[in-house]
Amino acid sequence: MGRTEDELLRRLGAEVMRLAARRTATYDGAVLDYSAFRILWRLVEQGPLSLSALAEELQLERSTVSRQVSAAVERGLVERGADADLRNRHVRPTEAGLAAYRNDVTARARVWGAAVEEVGAERAAGLAEELRRFNDALDRAHGDA
Repeated sequence: MGRTEDELLRRLGAEVMRLAARRTATYDGAVLDYSAFRILWRLVEQGPLSLSALAEELQLERSTVSRQVSAAVERGLVERGADADLRNRHVRPTEAGLAAYRNDVTARARVWGAAVEEVGAERAAGLAEELRRFNDALDRAHGDA
């Protein structure tokens, strides 16, 4: 690998690390921790999910998601349920969980919206598309596609 490619990989890595650090950032007015926010995000976007499906969506081990869901159940943010025939168990948000999620989406949107406004919606949309392409390429490079 040449010096230019090596420098590019370092720059890419540095910016990806910087962006990844934002995942656990504190947002003014937010009430959820990062794991609860992610669980609720997937459940709101996709509806009730089994623990296995939720673990797959979050790209985490099932045991990790089980612990996180148990903590969210204790806080009254999600509840475990079963289909009518009792064969399939799933997790779904409670009303309190939905309210907390909406609150935190608003808190996060203030920060992310200000950043989009600063760089421009068109550039932000382009970045989102390029990140999707880059993530797809990484999936293929890892053999995950």
